[in-house]
Amino acid sequence: MGKWYEAKIDAVQPIADDLTSITLDLHGTPLVGEHKLPGQHVKLSVPGVGEAPFAIASVPDVEGRRFDFLIKGGTHVADALSKLPRGATVRISKPTGGFPIEKARGRTLLLFATGSGISAIRSVIEAIVAERSAYGDIILYFGARTPSSFAYQAELSRWQKEGVRVIQSVSRPSNSGWKGLTGYVQTHIEEFPVSNTVAFLAGQREMVREVTKALVRHGLPSQDIYLNY
Repeated sequence: MGKWYEAKIDAVQPIADDLTSITLDLHGTPLVGEHKLPGQHVKLSVPGVGEAPFAIASVPDVEGRRFDFLIKGGTHVADALSKLPRGATVRISKPTGGFPIEKARGRTLLLFATGSGISAIRSVIEAIVAERSAYGDIILYFGARTPSSFAYQAELSRWQKEGVRVIQSVSRPSNSGWKGLTGYVQTHIEEFPVSNTVAFLAGQREMVREVTKALVRHGLPSQDIYLNY
């Protein structure tokens, strides 16, 4: 097992159905500045409960002293994390993985996320909008079960103003009054210039598998499709 470090919870906020945003303060730990690639993930451990991997939702920063996470309820570790108060201590591992963002420079970038998978993609988008002119078209395909399951609603609007096209789809609209796209995100993939495109995927395994198949059918080489782990 890798080395563990201790960090304190700096903020806890419910932001969508069964989704909680938490921020960890890394002051005094060797992890300051260790978030180097968007989409990197760590393991978080709650004493007496267990450990689990979570993607860092904040932008990489060489002086970064805080990591943001999006916690989806439903597991022992996630439920315990979302209930911890500000100031509580959790254990955290060193970041690993991440998306090869340099491969997207000057190219069309397709981003796919479902549910809490938007955390890894949020890190990508925040890194890109800081130097938007270095990239081509950016399209985010974002799927959720219900309209109230979309995290970062205000940020979605801001990203669009900053040059990211956002395509949202709801798989279970029911009687919500949702008037946007419905179904799974892979059913809404449009034609794109496959010779100058890369795709970053984050979310449920079934989504990743089906989106990958759909992109390959559209002509995108599998080597231009990236996961963050």
